[in-house]
Amino acid sequence: MQGGKVAEIAERARPTREFRLLVGLRERIASKSFQHGVVRVLATIIVGLGSIVILFPVAWMLSTSLKTKFGAVQMPPQWIPTHPQWHNYLDALTFNPFHIYLRNTLYYAGVGVLATLLSNSFIAYGFARLRAPGRDKIFLLVLATMMLPYPVTLIPTYILFSKLHWLNSFKPLLVPTFFGSAYNIFLLRQFYRGIHKEMDEAARIDGCGYFSIWWRIILPLSKPALAAVAIMDFMWRWNNFLGPLIYLDQREKYTLSLGLQMFRAPFGGTYMHWLMAASLVTVLPCIIVFFATQRYFIQGIVITGLKG
Repeated sequence: MQGGKVAEIAERARPTREFRLLVGLRERIASKSFQHGVVRVLATIIVGLGSIVILFPVAWMLSTSLKTKFGAVQMPPQWIPTHPQWHNYLDALTFNPFHIYLRNTLYYAGVGVLATLLSNSFIAYGFARLRAPGRDKIFLLVLATMMLPYPVTLIPTYILFSKLHWLNSFKPLLVPTFFGSAYNIFLLRQFYRGIHKEMDEAARIDGCGYFSIWWRIILPLSKPALAAVAIMDFMWRWNNFLGPLIYLDQREKYTLSLGLQMFRAPFGGTYMHWLMAASLVTVLPCIIVFFATQRYFIQGIVITGLKG
């Protein structure tokens, strides 16, 4: 009798199948949460190290901009100046006519971004919506132009613009923008292919033509993609150096990227502290534009990469 009672008690004390499954599930969840925690910590460390590498030049520029002329080339370098020279920023901006360079850069970037949005969106609409024989072959030909490096086409385009007497003006930098670029056309075409064609058909029933559909329906629905294209084009034009260097001769037409070169001097006579101060002021608008429109930029890149 006692042996039977002991066996019965042992049988009752044995974990049930449901209890074992519950314990196993709990251990599995705990192990997955632990793995996710480890992955998150490692990702944070990697991102932190990458941020340090990226921000190191910016910190060096800030440190150098607050030093004297001789302190900027002192070895070993001093990271935190004993007496910060805040007047370097005012001296740097008045050493050259930076207000003229800023005006020229705003004109170049503003007109260029507007032309980029209009031309590329219109061309991409044609490739995404209109039916024509050989449309896809023409689109592949447009994409093939991305494989041509800029130096390859530099000399022929320079000769062409010189024959048109466009040198020493912004025409060589702005007029080609009205004919689109392969990369932006591809991005916007991918986005347009994700817009339902039923909207186009409904607009045609209401009497809209192709241009009205593009202007009234496609463009309002393409704000994320257009924002991404505008931000990338603005940053590229703001920092563009080679184009203005080739086509602009007079200092009154220089952009900010060319104005920074005015601080350079031969035989080590460069005003490094003024150059770093002016460089920080120059990149400040790009930083402000990016952080102010970061959400639209990321959304536009994600959508144009997944749609279609």
